[in-house]
Amino acid sequence: MSFPPSHAGHRSRLRERFVKGGFDALADYETVELLLTLCIPRRDVKPMAKALLAKFGNLRGVLDAPVEELQSIPGLGVVAPVALRIVRDTATLYLQQSVEGRTVLDNVEKLEDFWRARLGPLRHEVFEVAYLDHHYQLIEDGVERLEEGTVAETAVYPRKVMESALRRQAAHIVVAHNHPTGDTTPSAHRHAPPHRSSRARD
Repeated sequence: MSFPPSHAGHRSRLRERFVKGGFDALADYETVELLLTLCIPRRDVKPMAKALLAKFGNLRGVLDAPVEELQSIPGLGVVAPVALRIVRDTATLYLQQSVEGRTVLDNVEKLEDFWRARLGPLRHEVFEVAYLDHHYQLIEDGVERLEEGTVAETAVYPRKVMESALRRQAAHIVVAHNHPTGDTTPSAHRHAPPHRSSRARD
C-alpha cells in the first residue's frame, strides 16, 4: 500500500510547526497525533488521536492509560500503546535525572509534587525511597522502588530500606507509598516483620 502524499505532507507540516513553536503551536489532538506518527507509519493517525482524547480526556490521560485500554482504540494496534508508555516513562526518568543534585526536597509541598508526578499514574501499590544528601538534594540514582504490590496493598521490610540507604551513603531518606484506590486506611499487619506505610516521611 502506497503512502498517500497528503498524509506525508501533513506529518511534515506538524513536525515543522512543532520545531518552530513547540507543543504550544499544536492543538491537543495534534500533539497526540504527532506522537503517533513516530510509531505508526503510512497511515492517517488523526482519527486515532481524536479517539484517544475522547476516551482519556487529555494527553496525561492518554499517557497514563493502561496498555490494554489503549489497545481498545480501533487501528492503534499493539506497538503504539507500548510506544506511548515508553514516552511517558522516558519523561519520568528525564525529570528524575533533572532534579538529581539540584532540587532541594526540604518541605512537604516539594515532596508532594515530586511523588505525585512519580506515583500518581500507577494502578498498583508500590513502595519507593528517595535518598538525599546533607542538603536535602536528591543524590544520583536517588530513587529506588523497593516493592511492588497489588491494587490494594504492598509490603516492605525496614531492614531493606536501611541497607539501601547505607549502601548509597544517604544522609536522609524519604519513603513514599501510594493508594491507587483512594482509600488511605492502613493495611492490616499479617506478619510481624513487614512494615506498611501510607505517607512520605524523612
